[in-house]
Amino acid sequence: MPLVAHTHLPTFQRLLEEGEEIIDPQRASLQEIREIHIGLLNMMPDAALEATERQFFRLVGACNQIAQFHVHPFTIEGLKRSPEAQAHIDTYYEPFSKIKADGLDALIISGANVTGSYLPDEDFWLPLTEVFSWAKENVTSILCSCLATHAIIHYCYGVARTRLPEKRWGVFSHTLVDKTHPLVVEINTRFDVPHSRFNEIFQSDMEKHGLRVLATSTEAGVHLATSADGFRIVFFQGHPEYDDISLLKEYKREVLRFYHDEIAEYPPYPEHYFKNEVKAIFADYSQQVKTAKMTQQAFPVFPEAAVLEYIDNTWRDTAKAVFNNWLGKIYQITHQDRRLPFMDGVNPDNPLNL
Repeated sequence: MPLVAHTHLPTFQRLLEEGEEIIDPQRASLQEIREIHIGLLNMMPDAALEATERQFFRLVGACNQIAQFHVHPFTIEGLKRSPEAQAHIDTYYEPFSKIKADGLDALIISGANVTGSYLPDEDFWLPLTEVFSWAKENVTSILCSCLATHAIIHYCYGVARTRLPEKRWGVFSHTLVDKTHPLVVEINTRFDVPHSRFNEIFQSDMEKHGLRVLATSTEAGVHLATSADGFRIVFFQGHPEYDDISLLKEYKREVLRFYHDEIAEYPPYPEHYFKNEVKAIFADYSQQVKTAKMTQQAFPVFPEAAVLEYIDNTWRDTAKAVFNNWLGKIYQITHQDRRLPFMDGVNPDNPLNL
């Protein structure tokens, strides 16, 4: 059911132009439909801030539950922001104090880009744990993406992420470990998910601490898991919210880093993402970049337009299905008062009766 444009956040207009169903608050007030309020703690860097809004808003809006979805973006201290990004946040994001006062039915915590190896040393660590501690007691379910998964597992279970020998990025095939869990009902038993990370928490460590692993990849490790109760915390290590061109834009950033001497080696292709036609185009382009760098010429125009027709999204349907299942269960067990996480009779330690 539709997203409600309850603020002037530009993402609503962008999604409307893309064909998404967005309704205004006046129309929403005339419908006898339950509201679901979802927080989006957006920790992504400036370049991906608004794209991350759109990606998660799309997944929420694609759900077919009978509800009106109000998404409340907010962020935390400890993340460096440009004046432009901070102005966007100041204008359109809600303060955490208001989030706490009004309550949420669900919370999504995005990933973030960090350079340090030990997450508790990051400036955002204490603000993030404050949000999580509140949400754990007051929100029905928390969905963590990539770095947020690593941070929350570290905070809850003392398991530090492991640095991988090289960056794991690309689109990887996954299979279901538990085909009966409500989060994965009626989804494909084999499906793709994009990954982009330098670190990992391994399946053995998750299971050692009672987490329920639902989907894994022989190449990319665990993608989907939950807390021991099966629902209160949902962990993604991949990025099912990514657009079809998210990895393409990331590849461009890596090429730029090489051109500016921020990395020594020309970046490899994201795995299982570029078709042979794209690789041929980028093989020629890499020579242009290396020549331009050597001769101190301008950065060659990135051939995005030439490759777009060969870029496929092979993960969106499964991502929508998981979000649909997640929000469907939230709809079934939440209290109408969003300040209360459960309706009467629901056991917080086993909310889905698993």
